[in-house]
Amino acid sequence: MLSRKQKDFLVKSIFFVIALVSILILFLIMFYLFREGLPIFEVVSVKDFLFGRYWYPTSDPPAFGIFPLLVGSIYVTALSTLIAVPLGVMTAIYLAEIASPALRNIVKPIVELLAGMPSVVIGFFGMVVVAPFLQNYLDLDSGLNLFNASLMLAFMSVPTICSISEDAIFSVPRELKEGSLALGATHFQTIVKVIIPASLSGISTSIILGMSRAIGETMVVLMVAGGAAMIPESIFDPVRPMPASIAAEMAEAPFHSNHYYALFAIGIVLFLFTLAFNMIADHISHKYRQVGAATL
Repeated sequence: MLSRKQKDFLVKSIFFVIALVSILILFLIMFYLFREGLPIFEVVSVKDFLFGRYWYPTSDPPAFGIFPLLVGSIYVTALSTLIAVPLGVMTAIYLAEIASPALRNIVKPIVELLAGMPSVVIGFFGMVVVAPFLQNYLDLDSGLNLFNASLMLAFMSVPTICSISEDAIFSVPRELKEGSLALGATHFQTIVKVIIPASLSGISTSIILGMSRAIGETMVVLMVAGGAAMIPESIFDPVRPMPASIAAEMAEAPFHSNHYYALFAIGIVLFLFTLAFNMIADHISHKYRQVGAATL
């Protein structure tokens, strides 16, 4: 029989090995991504790659400017965030502070179920249902455009934002709410001036993570964004975000060709965007947690 100290050491060792394996896998993915993507910069400069306005990797001579793809990703992510944040945060506030326990027990599992819905199903819905609706009722040339993609990405981001925001609101100490009500504040005033500021750390983190998911989503933007590698002049123009280009072209790119390297370089840009979003989320979470603790 193992002693208590030996059991503790064994459990700690197992968790350490699991964490180490996770970090190692992430490092290997990063190493492979940079190894396969950096050679393109021997052919094109970083400036021309990021700010070039033409993406024609199979033409002669080829053009490897990803600026239209970059702008498409940013626009789709920004518009989906503008749609998803109010819906997600207000739904979280309603479930946490207004809805009855019976209604909350029904709605919350549905929201969490939506978070696990396959992206291809959401993309199929956007292609078959939303695209014809937009095309017919808004008199557009095509329903596959930036707005459609943003709607579908918002639909995917809302459950993440709602779930994390609701957990943050629930974690607000009950004494704060009761103290506000005892001083004569209404329920609405308590929500706006006490509960939301106290849970701002979790809400901000949920928004950043929702944006991170939106910018890295592949299948939805591949199916409903329109696939045009151009800078949009309207929210109803077709676009081609970076993940869609990787998914659409990787199978056609000859192994270790410049086209192949350029697609991996797009992956590096996406990786850096996601890393930046996660670092911002961690910073905001830590900052507002400290502010909340100091206030309490």
